[in-house]
Amino acid sequence: MATMAASQSSGARPRRSALYLPGSNARAIEKARTLPCDVVILDLEDSVAPETKPAARALAAEAVRAGGFGSRELVMRVNGLDTPWGAEDLAAAASARPDAVLVPKVGSPQDLAAYRKALGPGTALWAMIETCQAVFALDALGRASALEGVGGWVIGTNDLVKEMRCRPRPDRAPLLPALAMSVMAARGYGIAVLDGVYNDIPDLAGLARECAQGADLGFDGKSLIHPTHLEAANRAFSPEPAAVAWARTVAAAFDLRENIGKGVLKVEGRMVERLHLAEAQRLIAVAEAIAAREV
Repeated sequence: MATMAASQSSGARPRRSALYLPGSNARAIEKARTLPCDVVILDLEDSVAPETKPAARALAAEAVRAGGFGSRELVMRVNGLDTPWGAEDLAAAASARPDAVLVPKVGSPQDLAAYRKALGPGTALWAMIETCQAVFALDALGRASALEGVGGWVIGTNDLVKEMRCRPRPDRAPLLPALAMSVMAARGYGIAVLDGVYNDIPDLAGLARECAQGADLGFDGKSLIHPTHLEAANRAFSPEPAAVAWARTVAAAFDLRENIGKGVLKVEGRMVERLHLAEAQRLIAVAEAIAAREV
C-alpha cells in the first residue's frame, strides 16, 4: 500500500509535478518508479481504450500493491460512476489503497458523496474540476470536499475548453477566471490544487511559460502528460531560494524570546504578521521536503 510520510502535512507535501501514465502501460509504470515526479497518476480513464480498461484496472491495482514508488504520491484516476467501468474501478482502488483516487467530472456535492460511498473510508479522494457546472459550484464543492475527505483538485483544462467552446491561446485568457477561482476555492477549504496539462509535448518553452503562469496564479503544481515536462514543472513550482531565505528570517524573528506572543513584528524594515509566519513555515516545510527527495 502506498502511504504518505507522516511527517509531511498535506499543505507542505510537494506536488510540483503530477505525471499521468496509462494504467495499461506496464513499461511506463515501471519507469515512473525512477522519474523525478512528485505524483504518479495511474490513469484508467482518458488514456485507456474501452476494450483494455479491465486489463488496465488489474495492472494499475497490482502496481499500487507492489509499491516501489518511494516518496512519490501514488494516485489512481478512475472512470466515472456513470460509465460501465466506474464501479469496478473504485472497488479495485479501495482494495489496492493508493494514496488517493482521482475521480472525473465532478459537478456537485452529490457527486462527491456518491464517490465516497462507493470508495469507502480510508483512502483520500481527489476530484477533477473540468466542467462549466463545476466552476459555478466551486464553493459548494470546496465545502463538500472538506466533508468527504477530498485532498486535492486537478483542473481538467482540455475538458473545460471543449465545454466552453473557447479558443485555446498561449496566454489561456479564456480560462483565467476559472483557473483563479478554482485556486481561491481550494485555498478557502484547505485543498491542494493542480493546474491542467500542457498539450504540445515538444514545446518546452511554451510549457515553461505556462508553468510560470500557473505558479503565479497560486497552483501547487501541474499535471503532466510526458516525462520531458517534469523538469519545467519542478523548477517553476519549487520555492525560490530568496523566498525561502526570507521565510527563515521571519520564522527566526518570531522565535526570539522577546517576540513570543507578539502578533506583529518589524523584520528588516518590513511589517510581518502571524499570517506571514504561517506561510513562512509552510514554505520552509515544502523546501525541506523537496531537498530531502533530491539527496
